[in-house]
Amino acid sequence: MFEQVSGLINEHTELQNELADPALHADAARAKRVNRRYAELSKIKSAHEHWVQLGDDLEAARELAKEDDAFAEEVPLLETQLAEAQEKVRRLLIPRDPDDARDVILEIKGGEGGAESALFGADLLRMYMHYAESKGWKTEILEKDESDLGGYKNVQVAIKANASDPSQGVWAHLKYEGGVHRVQRVPVTESQGRIHTSTTGVLVYPEPDEAEEVEISQNDLKIDVYRSSGPGGQSVNTTDSAVRITHLPTGIVVAMQNEKSQLQNREAGMRVLRARLLARLAEEAAAEASAHRSSQIRTMDRSERIRTYNFPENRIADHRTGYKAYNLDQVMNGSMEPIIESCIRMDEEERLKALGQ
Repeated sequence: MFEQVSGLINEHTELQNELADPALHADAARAKRVNRRYAELSKIKSAHEHWVQLGDDLEAARELAKEDDAFAEEVPLLETQLAEAQEKVRRLLIPRDPDDARDVILEIKGGEGGAESALFGADLLRMYMHYAESKGWKTEILEKDESDLGGYKNVQVAIKANASDPSQGVWAHLKYEGGVHRVQRVPVTESQGRIHTSTTGVLVYPEPDEAEEVEISQNDLKIDVYRSSGPGGQSVNTTDSAVRITHLPTGIVVAMQNEKSQLQNREAGMRVLRARLLARLAEEAAAEASAHRSSQIRTMDRSERIRTYNFPENRIADHRTGYKAYNLDQVMNGSMEPIIESCIRMDEEERLKALGQ
């Protein structure tokens, strides 16, 4: 695997020269992709240089230890540091998901449990919003369908990373959230104090950078407008501002009524449609490449039960990685990093197995 480094460092130099060319920045989309790749390769270059330096230091310490015992004491520490540095380089060289640097559109949908499912959907939204805030990401509610008790039957939120690290986008962290989330607790509607089990679905789509990444012909769209409505069916708008977009070739339907402007709802709907089409293309490509598909911890089967939230025991459990902790209250306030890290680690191990490493 380490034989790749030389070629990647050469690519890093080429990208550095390209970024210095003013002509590149005339194409914003191209400049963004180059900047992302440069940031990714910069991490590999830096980690590799540190590994090489430690190797040189260890060799020198071993040589000097023959004459001075003081240097012999440094050898075990340098050996440990060298092994850690080598492991870091090895993991950085694992083939990455090409969508890792993207922003996402995350959708939370009610499942089994009716009103309780919708209420848990609101809890999940709050959890993701707090997590995004802790990462310095920006969030934007695109669409929401509230239930009578204040939960969400359906809510869609766009999550955008900051620009401090172009190589690490939202998708790299939240792509593992897609699936069925199970909650066990006493619902507010339960008069006997019995624990109920409900489910809420989460879908996560990488958002295209530019409209041209996903070609959509206007002839392939059926666009309907209608009056928006709120919880219980009451009208919340007296004009036909709600928009329903149907992509005829795939049958994908996106409905938006969150904004009072028909134009704004249409723009939000097109963002979601492009993201869903991009995800569909990725699924088709993954299905064709079975080796690549098997290296993904993230399943395309949206019916998979991925996690259980047990409120009476304050327990959170991820069924894919085996992660379990008794700090559910903290997780629901956005402390998701250990859970997501367990998914990332398993994903990396699966990728390494696929490579025969």
